[in-house]
Amino acid sequence: MGSKTKMWARAAGLITACVFLIYGLHRGEAVVVLNKAVNICLECIGLG
Repeated sequence: MGSKTKMWARAAGLITACVFLIYGLHRGEAVVVLNKAVNICLECIGLG
């Protein structure tokens, strides 16, 4: 693979990741993930 091809592949991957990140934030998925993380942490510590 050439240098320019790698650059374009990385740029396309970065743009795709940003689009999916914005889409997930728009749908409110960050709150869902945070709630699940809190529940898992509380279960591991034994406070829940």
